[in-house]
Amino acid sequence: MSQFRLSRRTVLRGAGSIAIALPWLEVMGESREAQAQSAAPAAKRFVTVYQPGGTVRSKYTPTGSETSFTLSPILAPFEKMKSKLLIVDGLEMKCGDQTKLMVEQHQGGLVGMLTGAVQPGANSYPKAASIDQLLARKLSAGKARASLEMAVRWATGKSHGRLHPINALNFEAQAPYSPIPPRLDPQQIFTDLFGSTLPNAPTDATLGLMRKKSILDFVNKKYSALSARLGAADRQKLELHLTKLRALEQAIQTMPPKNDSCVAPKKADTSGYNPKSGLNADNNGAVKDVQTDAAIPLVGTFMMDMLVMALACDITGVATLQWSDTEAKHTFPWLNLSEHHHFYQHDGGFKPNECEKICTWYSKQHNYLLERMAEIDMGGHSLLDESVIFFGSELQDPPAHGKTNMPYLLAGGGGGLRAGRWLKYDNLPHNRLLVSILNLCGDNSTSVGDSRFNAGPLPNSPSLT
Repeated sequence: MSQFRLSRRTVLRGAGSIAIALPWLEVMGESREAQAQSAAPAAKRFVTVYQPGGTVRSKYTPTGSETSFTLSPILAPFEKMKSKLLIVDGLEMKCGDQTKLMVEQHQGGLVGMLTGAVQPGANSYPKAASIDQLLARKLSAGKARASLEMAVRWATGKSHGRLHPINALNFEAQAPYSPIPPRLDPQQIFTDLFGSTLPNAPTDATLGLMRKKSILDFVNKKYSALSARLGAADRQKLELHLTKLRALEQAIQTMPPKNDSCVAPKKADTSGYNPKSGLNADNNGAVKDVQTDAAIPLVGTFMMDMLVMALACDITGVATLQWSDTEAKHTFPWLNLSEHHHFYQHDGGFKPNECEKICTWYSKQHNYLLERMAEIDMGGHSLLDESVIFFGSELQDPPAHGKTNMPYLLAGGGGGLRAGRWLKYDNLPHNRLLVSILNLCGDNSTSVGDSRFNAGPLPNSPSLT
C-alpha cells in the first residue's frame, strides 16, 4: 500500500463554510480508541455578549470559595442560573493595556477581547482573527449563516454611527482580518432569520436546509474521489459513513423547516427605536435620542430572543451581541439616569453608584439570555447545556481604564464546562481564556493572538476544573 496519509482532523471542504468530517481511517494512524473514552463532546454553539465600561470591582467580586460562594450585588441577578455560571477572576487583558502598549484605552480593549491581539495604533485594527470567526468554520459548517452579529444602540459617540476600532469586536478568520459590522435593525434581522412579508421568500432557516442538501451532494463526489486512494478496509469504513450521509440526505428531503424547539420568537414592536441613531451622534454625547434610548430594554430582549432561536433553529452555531459600543453615549431612562454611561465612568468623574446600577441591569439581561437558552429542549438536554457563552468587557476599572482582574464570565455546559464555580487566577493573560474557549468548542489550538501573551489554555482546561 502507498504511503498516503491523512490527518485525524481532515475534513472535506467546499465553497464557503462547507466542511464534513471523516470517520477514523487506518491511513490516519492512531485510532480514536486511544483517546479518552470519557472526554466530553465539544460545545456545539458559541455566544459572545459584550457589555461596555467594565464594572465596579468592590460590588462585583463574590465572597466564599470556589464551589461555595455568594454572589455580589452586581452578579446577584444570576442567582437562579448560578449553577450554569463560571466566574473567572484574576485575568489581565495584556494585549489591550494602553499604558504598556501605547494604544487607545477603549479601542485596545475591545479589539483585543476576542482576538488576544494588540492594536497597532490608535484608530487601527489588529491583524488577527477573533475566536468567534475561527470557531464559525467548525460550529457553523453547513448552516445558513457562518455567524450572527447584532448590536443594540451602537456607534454612539466619536465613530458617528460608523464602523471603527472603538466599536469593532469581530474580525474575519482570514487575512486581512477585516472587522465585521454588527447588524442593527431588529426588524430586518427578524425578517431575514424567520420570515418576510413577501410570500414564499426564503428565510435563513429554510436556506439552511437547502444548504445541507447541497453540501451532501458535494461530499458524495468528494468521497468517491478519496475512496479510490484508500485500501480495502478504509474503503469499507468510508462507504458505511457515506451510507449514513445518504440516509441523512433522504431525511432532509422530507424534513419540515422547523422542529419542536425551532419556533420564531414573538415579533416586537420597535417602531420607536432608530437603529441608525448613531449617525447623528456628536463626540461628547450631548446630542441625545431619548426615545431610542428608552427602547433599549425592549430591543435588547427582542435581539436575545432572536439569537436564541437562530441557534435552536440551526441557522448558525456562532453569535455575538453587543450592548452598545465602548463609548455607550446613550442615556438610561428606565434607570432614571439621564447622562450617558461614559459620563458615569469618567467623563463626569467616576460615579460608582450609577455604574453599579448600570452593571446590575446588564446582569439581569444576561441572566435572561441564559434562562431562555435553558428552556430550549435539544433532545434530552438544553440549548444552554451544549453551548459556551462568554460575557466580557473592554476594561475592568472605569476611571483608570485598568485591564487587570477583568470581569469575565462563562456559562453553559458545552465541551464539559464545569459551571457553578468561582475560579481565581494570578494575573494570567486573558489569551489563555480564549484558548480554553477554543478547546471547549473542539478546536485544539494552543495559542491565539499576540505571541507575547500565549502560554496555552488556562490551567486544567478544557473543563476549567
